Amino acid sequence: MKSLLLTNEFPPNIYGGAGIHVQYLSRELARLCEVEVRCFGDQEITGENPTVHGAEADTSHYTAPKPLQSVFSALQKCLDFNTRNIDADVVHLHTWYSHLGGILAHLNYGIPLVLTVHSLEPLRPWKREQLGGGYDFTLWLEKTAIEMADAVIAVSKETREDILRYFDVDEAKVPVIYNGIDPDEYTPSFSNEILERHGVDPDMPFVLFVGRITRQKGIVHLVNAIQHLNPGTQVVLCAGAPDTPEIATEMETAVEAARKGFDGKIVWIKEMIATDEKIALYSHARVFCCPSIYEPFGIINLEAMACETPVVASKVGGMKEIIIPGETGTLVPLEQQTESPFEATEPETFAKDLANAINELIGDEERCKAMGKAGRERVLDTFSWAEIAKETLALYEKVSR
Repeated sequence: MKSLLLTNEFPPNIYGGAGIHVQYLSRELARLCEVEVRCFGDQEITGENPTVHGAEADTSHYTAPKPLQSVFSALQKCLDFNTRNIDADVVHLHTWYSHLGGILAHLNYGIPLVLTVHSLEPLRPWKREQLGGGYDFTLWLEKTAIEMADAVIAVSKETREDILRYFDVDEAKVPVIYNGIDPDEYTPSFSNEILERHGVDPDMPFVLFVGRITRQKGIVHLVNAIQHLNPGTQVVLCAGAPDTPEIATEMETAVEAARKGFDGKIVWIKEMIATDEKIALYSHARVFCCPSIYEPFGIINLEAMACETPVVASKVGGMKEIIIPGETGTLVPLEQQTESPFEATEPETFAKDLANAINELIGDEERCKAMGKAGRERVLDTFSWAEIAKETLALYEKVSR
């Protein structure tokens, strides 16, 4: 069995959960079968398993509107994925960026198509801000790939329900295979030097956010919650890579407003940080907060739990399957509108509820320690990349018969 993984993200170019998924899945699959990764970038690794080939596109001559250039660049790379000969037994896709590449491989090379759903475009309407009319194209591309696939992996039970609701897919073709974590890498690790380097006070309890500045991650709701936090609370926002200039400006404005009159400390780390630094932040944090308004799974929650930190998260998507309320953290309900999915109906209410949940935990160090221990135990019991790779290989073998 040889698997070909097509992806936008692969080390060192990782900015989201899908990239982390491919990084660790490819490593564990390589212990079981031959693996090739084709990704966006200049990566080139030969003579090893997995082999890795990056694809780049020269956009300097593009005259299309800016929002469309990333779409056309992705399509060009997907063509390049296919002009290099494919000798794999199955092609496995990750995010819409790779979907055209998989469709071409499936039809032209006659190999089975497997697709992992990390998120669904119909449930991310704010992407139109970033892609313009390209968003309509990604809707079509995703629908075409999903309905063509021999198997569609859902990363949570709720994601599976969304897939079956929005697409014409045989439910027998939609297994649930969770994301995972490497508990040997993500383990409690403490370093005051790393905290101080980023301006974090090691002696002051803090709530931590890690993620991109995007509508999906709900970071603005957390920033709006700051005014309701207990005095003396430290807030650490490890947040960069804004989707658009507009949301970057919105974030700047919200943080500036939050600083006024807040009897605490706000630290905003805008650059992407190394894994060891991220692990130190998770480990020192009293509470981790994931206020996403849409989250099919949420690997960052596993990262925090593996570092023995309790999680306050919005009660959406796969996070309802990861976090056990009262045992490993708290889930905060998010009211939703039917006309505009996954937008908070009452943003101020959601912000206050987030603050209340954080306040309840951050002042109780012993309870946080107990929840943190329980969170790590849950990670060790349920979310193993080695087991996920075995399930994935079994699926490859099933669709290749």
